[in-house]
Amino acid sequence: MAKQGDPEARVPSAVMLEIERLDVGSAVALVGHPLHVMMVHFPIAFVIATLGADVLYWWSADIFWVRVGLWSAGIAFWTGVAASIVGIAEILLVRGIRVREASWSHAVAGMTLVAIAGANWGVRLIDPGGILTHGLALSGLASLMTGFAGWHGGKLVFDHGVGVLISEKN
Repeated sequence: MAKQGDPEARVPSAVMLEIERLDVGSAVALVGHPLHVMMVHFPIAFVIATLGADVLYWWSADIFWVRVGLWSAGIAFWTGVAASIVGIAEILLVRGIRVREASWSHAVAGMTLVAIAGANWGVRLIDPGGILTHGLALSGLASLMTGFAGWHGGKLVFDHGVGVLISEKN
């Protein structure tokens, strides 16, 4: 650990001090609970459920899993759209969130995830027979992207305290 006066001790820059001073509370909340944080659990769960349904269909060839995959992919897409709308509102309304690089990485990963989930649902609507090729690949890709987006979202919450409290400025 560096001691005071030690050349290795770093002094934060004025820009970093200004960023740390900015409000990072949630501007979109319901009864004191940030909506985006509550909503992201649904698309995450349904993306993983879609992958599970695809693997079970591949393993068992039971047509039941085709229908489960169709519904879970559709719910993953639409709940992802809803969570994205709230997340975009947070970025636009709270400057302390907007200026953080991790916010934009999370937003881009989330939008990419929603696009993949939409494509996965579309494949199932148009060509149910393509589940074992395109559907399974899209489900796997969506699951990986869920991990990537979740990593950046967790970084925002745990490292920067973003969206944990209600914004006092709004």
